[in-house]
Amino acid sequence: MPQTVTLQREQTTDVYHHLGERLKETSLDICGMMFLYSNANPPQLEERVREILQHGSGLDDYEVLKDAQTRTLAILLPGLTLDAAHYQALLLKQQLQETVKDADPRITLAVFPGQVEPTPGVLKQMAESTKLSTSSDIHIFTKEEAAEEAGRILIVDNDATVREFLEIRLKMQGYETLAAHDGTSALELIEKWEPDLVLTELNLYGIDGLPFIHQIQQLPVDNTPKIVVLTEQRVEQTISQCFKHGVDDYVTKPFSPVELDARIHRCFH
Repeated sequence: MPQTVTLQREQTTDVYHHLGERLKETSLDICGMMFLYSNANPPQLEERVREILQHGSGLDDYEVLKDAQTRTLAILLPGLTLDAAHYQALLLKQQLQETVKDADPRITLAVFPGQVEPTPGVLKQMAESTKLSTSSDIHIFTKEEAAEEAGRILIVDNDATVREFLEIRLKMQGYETLAAHDGTSALELIEKWEPDLVLTELNLYGIDGLPFIHQIQQLPVDNTPKIVVLTEQRVEQTISQCFKHGVDDYVTKPFSPVELDARIHRCFH
């Protein structure tokens, strides 16, 4: 995988990771979350949004971040209920339509805590939903939409060909993927990106095998990812030790892609 692509994905992920952390850290009981997108992408849009919030909203506390990849603006509104956040969204929409040519803003709202957990994946899903919206009506994000969130899979393998094949196949099935070529970079990505599942070879550069499995399970993440081993190792004792150490499934190479699909699917259901 080209390094530039990996870095771009990590930077994008950090926007939603930061938002998730801020939502957890807020000392207030409730926090509004607004995503805003304009298909025309006027260059002054972000600046104008900040001006409106600063001078025309009556808000004392807010935070604006931009996801450069989806070109959406994320607006954190501490202390606002859904009704209050909706009112602010209406004001912002009206003023943008009046002052920014071709703005035609699309807005998605949610409030946390609520029916949806503010994971980085859910927040990114909100941003993408905003970008794909064809309606100018303000949209309230629901738990039903969050339930459709694609699972995140981190692929760990020394072989670039295997990584590329797995990424293409898993993306075609709707999963969100990243890849790492060794155990050390994989551990860093797990902590940053918080995947739902790690699909890993045991023979890796640096840390590998059972120590690598153990390190995954010791990481300070909210939800420890499930682990599916995809490896050339066929020793019965190794397989047994992996399951004893909490591995969810074990597949040997060469493997049937259809069988692997089924094994991964079972981990998500």
